[in-house]
Amino acid sequence: MSKAVQIEQHGGPEQLKIVDVKVGDPGPGEIRIRHHAIGLNFIDVYHRTGLYQLPMPASLGMEAAGVVEAVGAGVTHLKPGDRAAYASQPPGSYCELRVMPAKCVCKLPDGIDFDTGAAMMLKGLTAQYLLKRTLPQGGLKEGDFVLFHAAAGGVGLIACQWARAMGLQLIGTAGSDAKCALAKEHGAAHVINYAKEDFLARVKDITGGRGVKVVYDSVGKDTWDKSLDCLQPFGLMASFGAASGPPAPFSVGLLAAKGSIYVTRQTLFSHIVTREITQAMADDLFEAVGSGKVKIRIDQRHPLEQVQQAHRDLEARKTTGSTILTL
Repeated sequence: MSKAVQIEQHGGPEQLKIVDVKVGDPGPGEIRIRHHAIGLNFIDVYHRTGLYQLPMPASLGMEAAGVVEAVGAGVTHLKPGDRAAYASQPPGSYCELRVMPAKCVCKLPDGIDFDTGAAMMLKGLTAQYLLKRTLPQGGLKEGDFVLFHAAAGGVGLIACQWARAMGLQLIGTAGSDAKCALAKEHGAAHVINYAKEDFLARVKDITGGRGVKVVYDSVGKDTWDKSLDCLQPFGLMASFGAASGPPAPFSVGLLAAKGSIYVTRQTLFSHIVTREITQAMADDLFEAVGSGKVKIRIDQRHPLEQVQQAHRDLEARKTTGSTILTL
């Protein structure tokens, strides 16, 4: 048996309930893993509220780290006793023990502890696919300007450090002076407090009127319109979340009017479609963390039993860095 968090209907944090579930043996292509730490991400809020619909009752959570207890037929990259971490479909990481597909589970390097592993996989792989695989026309090169919203969050702080290591001029936005200072400390070349400043005017000022090659945006409705105006001609608007709600529909002709710009809506799970791609992306992340280029900041820890409060804090934008649930 395992304690697990489930919801019986979409709604607020009060829908999150601790239940006991029976966990069996892994089938072909599956593993059973006992968690030591669990990552919290904004996609979990989307699943809970119903922005992303799930069949009920639904288990939540996309990221965790622990020890493999058993492997099913055909699983060759993991064995019982391996330390492992993952960001993976289907949801269900908010638990002590689970059976799940093995293809997106990666062996955790010895130098990375379970808390860090649980905090880094979904957010770190997201930063990896954004900066390395979601690129404007002509790619990114040293010295290029990029705009990254919510730069003091879990993905943002990783992206700030990784962008600095790549030689990029990352302009980070956040909603307070303290969060801006945190993003600056972690490698943002410039920071903008969008609660006090017009980020469009500041971006134009910072870039000498040219704008940025790419905007990475997980905020959505509140930042969308001005973000499009931050782009250079042929620039890329890369949406990967909608913390403030989805952007309003727009005419495709707007893209022409703003300089033949590109728009894409990315998800991690479109990238990690095979074990080989997942492992290659994870190896890049493990190298960045292992070398010290990227440090994973965990600013909030909650016991699994406090999952409701963890969700309230995340939605209220009270968090910085990564949040984990502990067992």
